[in-house]
Amino acid sequence: MLVSGKEILQEAKRGKYAVGAFNVNNMEILQAIVEAAEEVNSPVIIQASQGGLKYAGLEYIAEMGKLAAAQAKVPVALNLDHGTDFSQVVRCIRHGFSAVMIDGSQMSFEENIAITKKVVEVAHPNNVSVEAELGKISGVEDDVVVAEHDALMTDPDEAAEFVERTNCDALAIAIGTAHGVYKGEPKLDFQRLNEISSRIDTPLVLHGASGVSDDAIQKAISYGIVKINIDTDLRIAFSNAVKEVLKNHPDEIDPRKILGPAKSALKDAVKAKMELFGSVGRA
Repeated sequence: MLVSGKEILQEAKRGKYAVGAFNVNNMEILQAIVEAAEEVNSPVIIQASQGGLKYAGLEYIAEMGKLAAAQAKVPVALNLDHGTDFSQVVRCIRHGFSAVMIDGSQMSFEENIAITKKVVEVAHPNNVSVEAELGKISGVEDDVVVAEHDALMTDPDEAAEFVERTNCDALAIAIGTAHGVYKGEPKLDFQRLNEISSRIDTPLVLHGASGVSDDAIQKAISYGIVKINIDTDLRIAFSNAVKEVLKNHPDEIDPRKILGPAKSALKDAVKAKMELFGSVGRA
């Protein structure tokens, strides 16, 4: 069933677990994520980045996502990931997304508040939840690029003011993660996370979680993270399975036989994340 992101995240906050938000680029990835959620009885957030929307098309992603959610036996939210353009956010709402993220982290504090409030005013009357971002997470997220030296940690005082003034439903914070593949072991600032979590009731989001150790993920959840974005780990599982098929069967031309094993591998990867996040059996 299609539900708002707020509904899923509020339940997760009450239950002290986290829900995975998994990026979708095609049908096989979408099917794998939702099938995994059903098999382990977990709520799930399927989301598309700006790059994903460019690749598959907004209409295709929206219709596939809504169909998958309608047929699913578990709660499913359809989310725009890292929206940076107000008109794009509005288009996603019109096409039936149940959650949107407005990423104003590249803007000044006041500009970020202004654009987030503008999105909230449009989204909330349509029962669409809004995620915002405060602080800059390094790395590359499709069209959004932040150099490491420009990655700024989220300030707890600013976080408290931000959520009070914007009424956003979730807040992505920068505590040391990065988008893409890590060069070394990421070190998360748990003291900062704890300070932010103690100051606000708004569900907190961890971006760039692919490659973060299981222990660090579980500790982040215990400190108040309730939504965790995963994309790179899924890409690795999917692409490795495709490579394996073509290595063993270089003459294979049937897309079903090439992508089928990739879908299965991605499903296993999603299930493992859901187990780690504590969302198994929570639907």
